[in-house]
Parts: sequence; structure tokens; C-alpha cells
Amino acid sequence: MPYVNIRIAGILSREQKAKIAEEITDTLERIAHKPKSYTHIVFDELPDENWAIAGKLLDGE
Repeated sequence: MPYVNIRIAGILSREQKAKIAEEITDTLERIAHKPKSYTHIVFDELPDENWAIAGKLLDGE
């Protein structure tokens, strides 16, 4: 059973999440031969203040 966890800074729309989930599921079916019904995807949307790159928080404060 494939389990895909997507962590992203900020918020995705429902439509964006649906499209990402569809494409990842299709890719796993096509390349790894995993039935779509086996694939589980979780989206973790985190505030920019919880992400830092090069020592700087993404929220810019």
C-alpha cells in the first residue's frame, strides 16, 4: 500500500490537492503497478512561520 505524505508551506486549494492526488495516484499505478485503491495521500499544510530556509523563516518577519 503506497502512502504518500506531502508537506508544503502554505495552503493549497481543494482543486490543487485533488489534481496532485490524481496525478500521484496515476503515476504509482502506471509505473509501480499499484492499484489506485491502494494509494493513500496525506497533505500537511504548514504555516510559513513553521518553515525556515537558510536560517530565515518563510513568513519574512
